[in-house]
Amino acid sequence: MTIATEQGTLRRGGVRPGERALAPDLARGIMLLCIVLSNTAFHLWAARRGPSGWQPVDGSWLDHAVQFTVIMVLDLRIYPLFAFLFGYGMMQLYLRQTAAGTDGRDAAKILRRRSLWLIVIGLAHATLLMAGDIIGFYGVLSLVLGLAFLRRGERALTWWIWIGVALMALVTAGPVIAALLQGDLGTLGDADAEAGFKAYASDEENWLTAAGTRLETGLFVTFAAAPLTLVGGGYILFLLGFWAARRRILEEPGRHRTLLRRTAVIGIAAGWLGALPAALAHIGVLRVPDDMQSESGALTALRDITGNAAGLGYVAAVALFAHWWTTRGPRRGTTAVTAVASVGKRSLSCYLAHSLLFAPVLAAWGLGLGAHLGSTTMALFAFAVWLVTVAGAYALERAGRRGPAEAVLRRLMYGPRADRG
Repeated sequence: MTIATEQGTLRRGGVRPGERALAPDLARGIMLLCIVLSNTAFHLWAARRGPSGWQPVDGSWLDHAVQFTVIMVLDLRIYPLFAFLFGYGMMQLYLRQTAAGTDGRDAAKILRRRSLWLIVIGLAHATLLMAGDIIGFYGVLSLVLGLAFLRRGERALTWWIWIGVALMALVTAGPVIAALLQGDLGTLGDADAEAGFKAYASDEENWLTAAGTRLETGLFVTFAAAPLTLVGGGYILFLLGFWAARRRILEEPGRHRTLLRRTAVIGIAAGWLGALPAALAHIGVLRVPDDMQSESGALTALRDITGNAAGLGYVAAVALFAHWWTTRGPRRGTTAVTAVASVGKRSLSCYLAHSLLFAPVLAAWGLGLGAHLGSTTMALFAFAVWLVTVAGAYALERAGRRGPAEAVLRRLMYGPRADRG
């Protein structure tokens, strides 16, 4: 089907149900659970904070166990996973269009339109509900990187990935190494800086005042943090997604099992070991200076760098599971796997639904429940919210319907005459 749009002539519409692979959708569904758990800290707006300014330090031994686990397994590990999957999905869309005969320029234009609408959606989401929105952030990244790399070959992608690794080592690890050589590692950072959760305004009782703070944070994240990420080499996960999509690694995991196994083992091990010192310091097992634990300290820098490896490791592990699942024939648990994958197919809708279910219930300007929860009960609440979106997505899957946000974005991208298959 040929579609004439403002962006040019497209030889097909968006992805059709029969073209979807299990691994990317399953990874997105699991990723949303990890995101909702990782975001729990800023909803605990009445809790006492530690030097990191993020995770609470009060609560029972079970709360401390939850904080330890979140720091080691989730914090600064899920956004790299999101970046990889975002880049992978972009390249999938581009390759489907060009394979159908669409000119590469026209295919790139439709993705630019998508990026611009994601920026708009992200800023609206940040202002209305959640300042830590990542939709607008990745809208900016996809706009810039799509322009620069969608039509480039694997050799160019490989070169720029290695350049990004060098930039990341220089910008993130460089100050830590310099402080280590000077014997001042413990003074790197600022434990007296304003706690990070304050930027989310979850402790503000007036919604309009909170919305102003959230908009300010959203604008910073979208138009300052995103460009800084590009300069600092943080784009490498995005380009790795481009590279992997060209090789169909998630669609055909059986052909890439060796690569996936190594990535899963090395990536997860490096990620967890890199976060272990921060997790131990948080619960008081490891004694280090407060500045070292702060958001600009050495332990956070170590978590940040190794978080990229963990994100890749998680994707690889899900891809291996998807391959095992699809090659073993029917078994118990099919409904659960299908339901989680249905969340991945509707990831934008489910991501927005999380905030709709979280913010009015937990924030001080809403019901204020966040003041009465601890790390454990907050994690249980987050898991329950995710389960609600799983149930909703599975109901839509059985009805053969897209998520509402996906339907709107698809129409904005392709227009009313787009292929609805």
